[in-house]
Order: sequence, then structure tokens, then C-alpha cells
Amino acid sequence: MKATVSDIARNCGLSTATVDRVLNNRPGASAANRQRVLEAAKQLGYLPVADQVTLPSRPAHLEFLLPIGSNAFMRDLAGHIEDYAARLPLVASCRIHNLAGISPSALQTAVENLSLRANGVGVIAVDHPRTRNILRDIVDAGMRLVTLVSDVPAAPRSAYVGIDNRVAGRTAALLMGRFLGGCTGHLAMVVGSRSYRGHEEREMGFRSVLNEEFPNLTVSSAVDINDEPDVSYTETMKALHNQPELLGIYCVGAGHSGVAKAIREARPNRKPVFICHDLTKDTRGHLVDDLLDVVIDQNARLIAEQSVIRLLGSIASSAPYLTRKFIEPRLIFRENVPVQ
Repeated sequence: MKATVSDIARNCGLSTATVDRVLNNRPGASAANRQRVLEAAKQLGYLPVADQVTLPSRPAHLEFLLPIGSNAFMRDLAGHIEDYAARLPLVASCRIHNLAGISPSALQTAVENLSLRANGVGVIAVDHPRTRNILRDIVDAGMRLVTLVSDVPAAPRSAYVGIDNRVAGRTAALLMGRFLGGCTGHLAMVVGSRSYRGHEEREMGFRSVLNEEFPNLTVSSAVDINDEPDVSYTETMKALHNQPELLGIYCVGAGHSGVAKAIREARPNRKPVFICHDLTKDTRGHLVDDLLDVVIDQNARLIAEQSVIRLLGSIASSAPYLTRKFIEPRLIFRENVPVQ
């Protein structure tokens, strides 16, 4: 027989009114009493659990702020969030806001359109003082916050959902060095936007491993293309022209389609090793066409599912932070592209 509110009240020695306030996330209960109620509810099996995260007893309203634009990975992520949330009874509603850019002002505009019913907010944002202040305002308004893909550690978020981006950059450098097998020469780096902490961390990780293990490889150009494929195309063509024997290209964020287009059109005598992030319809095609050597994929479906679960868990928890757990990236080559 399922435990009742009265059972929980007896177990933790509090009134049923206090238990009801805690379970329904209403004000009027101290932090200590919230902890006692949730512990008792967990022991009695009252609260549902997913992936070792305790979930709320009532359906929650979730909202996500994503700079989707023309970014294929962001579109896939938004679709997976909507699909997963629609299949969970504990999600009363799930709304995706398509940010008009990555600036703090674009984030502020979206925050002003959040529903008054919202219990939790997932966000992809740049790490900027104004952004951090906006995110603090969200939490101060009584909503739980989770960052996705690129973290903002100084913000009072309950969790970060995504890969360790510095490790991803280090992985890219290790692969580049191993692919090139002791060759000496130049590399080009196409950076999505250093405004994102995740892109900055990938670049740092990449350069770190080159310095440590492959000093024979030099990054001769590193351009911030603001995730614009047209800019990445122009800059890649320039790099291939200036360095005819260019050994490799590392695309840190979006913009991989511009790099692939430039390689296809330039037809260098030796195709540079090309490494990028995120498995999308476009990168699948680049792998099959042998323009792209490897994709370091952060798994949009898994990030979507974990972001919903982590938001629900943070709503149910009295603790300000959930246990940190990175998503493991996947290495995708032409021969192991997964079925869609």
C-alpha cells in the first residue's frame, strides 16, 4: 500500500499541513523541516525516482531558454526535450523559448516571457556578468535552474547537464595528434563563440594537449565565427589558401558545414584531418562523404532527457545543488554512425 501524507507526518514528527506544504513546494516550511519531510517521503517510497534522482510528487511546469537559430544541434536538442517531456506524467507543461541570439539582452527578453506557473527553467547561456545576474533573478523568483551544454558556474543553478568541455577539447587534440602520426605542420581552429564557456574550455583543452604531447603541431589560425557557417566557410578557404599543406582543422562549435564546403571546393592535395562536435544530419553526411574524420558527440537526446530529470529533481529537493554528473561524449567515425 502506498504511503500517505499522514504516514510521512508520523515518520518525521511534523504536522500533515507542513508535510503538504513541502510536498507541493509551497512556502511556510523551514529548510530543516523540508529536509525531514523529503527524507521521510523517500524512505517510505512516496516520491518517484528516476536515475537515482527523487522526483516531485506533483506535475511541474518547465521552460527552456535555447538559442536555437539555425543551429542543427540546438534544433535536435529542443525536439528531444519536447518529446521526452510529453511522455512524462510529472511534466504538466514544457515550453521552449527560441532566444534571439546569445546576448544577455536576448536572455532577458525571454525571461520576461516566462510563465508565472514555471517551476523550473533550463538554459543555454554565455558566461557574462549580466547573464549571471539574470539567472540569479530566476532563482530568486522561486524557480529552479539548470544549465545545459555550456555551464555558468557562478550562477545559482541546481545542476549542469552536459559533457566536460575541457576534456572534449583534450580528446580532440589527442585524436588529431594520433591521426597525423608524428607529422610536423600547421592546424586551423574554427571557434563557434568564445562567449560560451564551453567553447572556451574546449579550446583550452585542445591547446593544452598539443603543448604537452604534440609540440610538432602548431595552431596557425584560430577564428571566432559566432557559429555562422558562412563565416566558417570564408575563414577555412582563407586558411587553406594561406597554408596549402594545412594538416588539420578543429571546429570547436557550430560552423562545421562551412568547413566541409570549403574542403570540398578547395580540393587540397592532402585533405586536412577534420574534427568537430555534435552528430547532426549534416555531420552524418560529412562523415559518409569522407570530408569529416570524427565527431565528438555530446548526445542531444541524453542531454534533453537528463535536463528534464534534473529539473524535476531540483524541484523535489530541498538541497540547492544536485550531485554533479557529466555526460560521457561519444566518438563517431564513418564506420559507426548510429541509426537515427
